[in-house]
Amino acid sequence: MLRLAQYAVAAFTAVLIVPGPATSFAAESISFAGDVFPILEVRCLECHKPGGDGFVESGLDLRTYKGLMKGTKHGPVVVPGSAVTSNFIVLVEGRAAEELRMPHNRKKLTKCEIGILRRWVNSGANNN
Repeated sequence: MLRLAQYAVAAFTAVLIVPGPATSFAAESISFAGDVFPILEVRCLECHKPGGDGFVESGLDLRTYKGLMKGTKHGPVVVPGSAVTSNFIVLVEGRAAEELRMPHNRKKLTKCEIGILRRWVNSGANNN
């Protein structure tokens, strides 16, 4: 019986130590240039650049990292390290009023796209 308990403890410890898919997924590095900007470019930039409706309404310029981090006329939209409190994520997830969901009057971002944006913000929203 003691030997069985020792095997159980060893197996449990191995599960905790050996990195699995969840560990490698969580440690995956998200790049602004390689992962985040391509989403913004395809899904957001049409409106959030000078002359676009989103830029005129909010002042949010998504052509550059600096523009995203500057935010809107009302202040920053990204809180590095906190996707939960970043209005950038609140709006693309649709946690605000439906009429504020982004992209406005267009197809919603996919769960994968939102996941990339969330992980980038939660990892510090770096310009990498």
